[in-house]
Amino acid sequence: MPIRLEDGREMIEDGVEEVQKRTKKFWYGFSSFALQDNVLEFAMGLIIATAFTAVVTSFVSEVLLPPLSLLPFLNKNLDEKFAVLRRGAGFHHNGTHGYNTLDQALSDGAVVMAYGTFVNKVVNFMGVGIALYTVASIYEWFSNDSIIKCTVKCKYCRKRISERVRRIFSCAKRCVNCTSWLDGREDR
Repeated sequence: MPIRLEDGREMIEDGVEEVQKRTKKFWYGFSSFALQDNVLEFAMGLIIATAFTAVVTSFVSEVLLPPLSLLPFLNKNLDEKFAVLRRGAGFHHNGTHGYNTLDQALSDGAVVMAYGTFVNKVVNFMGVGIALYTVASIYEWFSNDSIIKCTVKCKYCRKRISERVRRIFSCAKRCVNCTSWLDGREDR
């Protein structure tokens, strides 16, 4: 049975209305999700953390590590420190050194342990951690909002208990996880 022209237009208009309705519903749901306070705070935190990490990485690799590489046991750039685990096909013993650079060893097919890069990344991680702890401490000093949560371990269940809650509420004598007495009653 052929479809009449009027019926086809009506079906298209109904389809367009349905698509518009679903698009509006999707957009409303997405905008109410994306513009919530916690999502915006999370996005801003990620953006700031990315920029902060780039600054600390630059500080560590361009300011902190060059003086460290002047130490007697680190006689060259720390990123270039490596150990050859298996020699490549073009390995030559010219004096005491087989490969001069990490790139040379890798291009020859040698299996290397690039411990200098690992040390660089560990120092970078420690720099980011210490810098974030410092920023959190400064924030806590200027405001009464606590970012750093101090905890102690329950000696029975070994789970963490908030030290601040134990200090403020001196009546909190039981662990919130295992309900054992924290004042030593169970040791008697």
